[in-house]
Amino acid sequence: MQTKALAPEYQGALTKMSVNASLTDVLAEGVRHLKQAELSGSQEEVARSGLAVAEAHRRLGQVQEADRAWKASYRAARSAGATGAMAWALWSGGTLARQRGSLRLAFRLLGLAAELGKRGGDVVARGYSLAGLAETGRIQGDYATVATLHEQLLAEARARGEARHTVWALEGIAQIHRNTGQLDSALEMFEEAAVLAGDADDRRGRAWALRGIADIVSLRDGATERALGLLAEAEVTCREMKLSSALAYNHKMRANVLFRAGRYEEAREVYEQALTEFRAMTEPRGEALAALGLVKARARLGRDRAATAADLDELRGRLSRIGLLNAREMVERAYAELGVEPAAEHEGAGGRREGLPAADGAAGEPAATQRRAAEPAEEPAAAHPRAAGPGTGSAAPHEEAPVR
Repeated sequence: MQTKALAPEYQGALTKMSVNASLTDVLAEGVRHLKQAELSGSQEEVARSGLAVAEAHRRLGQVQEADRAWKASYRAARSAGATGAMAWALWSGGTLARQRGSLRLAFRLLGLAAELGKRGGDVVARGYSLAGLAETGRIQGDYATVATLHEQLLAEARARGEARHTVWALEGIAQIHRNTGQLDSALEMFEEAAVLAGDADDRRGRAWALRGIADIVSLRDGATERALGLLAEAEVTCREMKLSSALAYNHKMRANVLFRAGRYEEAREVYEQALTEFRAMTEPRGEALAALGLVKARARLGRDRAATAADLDELRGRLSRIGLLNAREMVERAYAELGVEPAAEHEGAGGRREGLPAADGAAGEPAATQRRAAEPAEEPAAAHPRAAGPGTGSAAPHEEAPVR
């Protein structure tokens, strides 16, 4: 029996907030309760309220504010000796790191969060942290390693009747199937996720599922208008809930659908829109993927072949720095598809090109920065999803995956 969707990251005085609450409302309530908690002197309540503030900032694309908020939540939880609250703060920090393209830091923080969730007896925090590790591995393209963990988390979510977590796991497995060419099973899972999310009143989960369905019906069936209709429906939710990242990925998919239909000028415009949105929220993975689509659309519209090759060179290096295992294959396919040769011999060559802005800084972070961000002295052995199952990395074709 599946329950209505809940938002366990809204804690303390915010537990009654709906999973569908506008993020601006969540932020306002979180800040209000955080101030009250600070006046009361309850460090655990400071940590719990601060978590909602951190998550609202993150999902609104306010990266610096989110970074400060999760670290403050962690410090308050640590001072209160609240192990579960520490786990949730690290989960938020790890999720933010993944959103920013710092995958090594994401693995570290999420691994710490999973360990603290286990130590503190917070099953949900541990489950969300393991899901975060699985999602990070999936985004990286390491499907062979994380597929088993996805299946395990799906089984656990079904057994506990956690609708939101079930929807997330279904969408993750569907994304793996889509990226490995199993389009029929991927569509079935996205459709199941959409129904379940609708029944559970999980609007965010349903919006991501509709986006997945749109991708498949466009790719497999060439059903352009149906795909655009599904994306338009999902966009309403993204705008009403202020889901900045989900909206940018929705626009990226809209551009993909238009590109597949040969509507290159429209695709170019929407890729540019998505690129601007990703840059505004400092999301380098989405930015690079939108930029790759933009390069391809411009090439189809007659862009100079040498300039196209140089843009692809720059993107190959950028995607590799983010840590996507299949970055080279993505770009190699684009070289072949567009009929151009690499303009530089070494990976990562190429600077800022016309209309194709370089990423804001490297995706990874120095080890010293990682240590300062994580703060706990000990690091669990299973800080990487490779601990969850066997397998080596996969370089299967990639499409971006939903971010919780």
